[in-house]
Amino acid sequence: MMGYFKIFGRGFLIVMLVAANTVQIARGDLEGGFVFGFLISFVWWHNSRTASRSDLPGAGFVYALGAGCGTVAGTLLGRIV
Repeated sequence: MMGYFKIFGRGFLIVMLVAANTVQIARGDLEGGFVFGFLISFVWWHNSRTASRSDLPGAGFVYALGAGCGTVAGTLLGRIV
């Protein structure tokens, strides 16, 4: 079960940061865009090397579910920041 939580979290985190960064860019907020851009790259560095190595059944679906939830959370976060 913990493996699925980690996969969900990876999809959630990377897409949340991208959504929040997109909001900052659309607003012309260079500082916010820089911070979120840095965080995206930092997380993606680790994520791209490990996320696809899971042998859990349905891992792709769980990752995509996390990404969908991350989109909503990141858009809301981007509006708040």
